[in-house]
Amino acid sequence: MREIVEYIVNQLVTDKTAVTVTEQEEDQNTIVIKVSVSNDDMGRVIGKGGKIANSIRSIIKTASSNTDKKYFVKIGEREA
Repeated sequence: MREIVEYIVNQLVTDKTAVTVTEQEEDQNTIVIKVSVSNDDMGRVIGKGGKIANSIRSIIKTASSNTDKKYFVKIGEREA
């Protein structure tokens, strides 16, 4: 799932070197995918009214529907 999110985000941003996508297992059935991008690209990834961020979450929810794990996508700024 991390690869899918990373591919989508890289297509949206201008500074591809600032993109960081990590997976963190919260418990045995929950995985959080954390996305960090530069401050300049934050609007491109979130989108107007959060539409792009919600679309990314919908894609991951659909792609993970056949697994026994739940995936959550969190989007934030890259720390300096």
